[in-house]
Amino acid sequence: MVRFLLDKWFVAVPILACILLLLTWGQALAPLLVVAVAVVLIGAVLSAVHHAEVIAHRVGEPFGSLILAVAVTVIEVALILTLMLSGGPESRSLARDTVFAAVMITVNGIVGLSLLVGALRHGLARFNPEGTGAALAVVATLSTMTLVLPSFTTAQPGPTFSAAQLGFAAVASLVLYASFVMTQTVRHRDFFLPVATVSGAPSDQEHAPPPSKRSAWISLILLVAALVAVVGLAKTISPVIEAAVSAAGIPQSFVGVVIALLVLLPEGLAATRAALRDRMQISLNLGYGSAIASIGLTIPAIAVAMIWLEGPLTLGLEPTQMVLLALTIIVGALTVAPGRATRLQGTIHLIIFAAFIFLSINP
Repeated sequence: MVRFLLDKWFVAVPILACILLLLTWGQALAPLLVVAVAVVLIGAVLSAVHHAEVIAHRVGEPFGSLILAVAVTVIEVALILTLMLSGGPESRSLARDTVFAAVMITVNGIVGLSLLVGALRHGLARFNPEGTGAALAVVATLSTMTLVLPSFTTAQPGPTFSAAQLGFAAVASLVLYASFVMTQTVRHRDFFLPVATVSGAPSDQEHAPPPSKRSAWISLILLVAALVAVVGLAKTISPVIEAAVSAAGIPQSFVGVVIALLVLLPEGLAATRAALRDRMQISLNLGYGSAIASIGLTIPAIAVAMIWLEGPLTLGLEPTQMVLLALTIIVGALTVAPGRATRLQGTIHLIIFAAFIFLSINP
């Protein structure tokens, strides 16, 4: 009975969230309605995690992690383009701020929390260094080519690419993303599968029979609905967040960080739950895979959109952001190289993430 009620709840919430999104889209929200939207938003996040895990159990790893990462990123790209099309000149740095926030949230926040939780629960967090190291290398290359180089090129004034440079960055991003997906799912799939636990016993989820094909398709539809609702409702309450940020004297760029945190909540919860089950590789697949998808899909989409958008596109990071990115890559390389990590590595990543949040509020 409890299982039945939970399943019904996870089915009802995405539908309710989409209905609420349609009713509140473009409307000024009263205080009570803001609370209702926030409650439904949290429910949609929990529902997205549930349906992503159903799909992952059906298709197996690493395809399950890939589905959630790509689904979230595609909707994130749509949200960025929508805000850029409706925004003014101040929105020209929105893509940079959102992508950088997504990288810091995934590579430091999600990965750090997963490592800490896994190490606290199981003594050591174990994973495949081959696959994880390859994923980190792709993150480092994509981040440097798309977010660092624009601050040093001379073809265009300011931290921007020329049209030819932006086109090259878009093609290179797509090639790298496609190569990573091929490596993760076909050529070297075993590098991204969970390693054996210390006890050698499979998890409870591995004991359970996989869901039916019909259940997986229903979960896929509800996952997309839940993710659309998460992004849409996050955008709906963004004016309230903007007002709160302004009242607190925080830079408006922090709004993008808050929205990115809301959008990436499903992946964060899914990664943490996997770490608790001693399936650290799934957590790292979600963290690094989301960062790769965020850059590899966003930059090409923005490059195509610039055909219709007017004005320069600010992509180059500020000096403080570059330092945080360089620190993240160095620490990440030292973390993944041994194939296992303690709570210390998780704490280090979380401290870097905390520094990112603090400096976003107090630059």
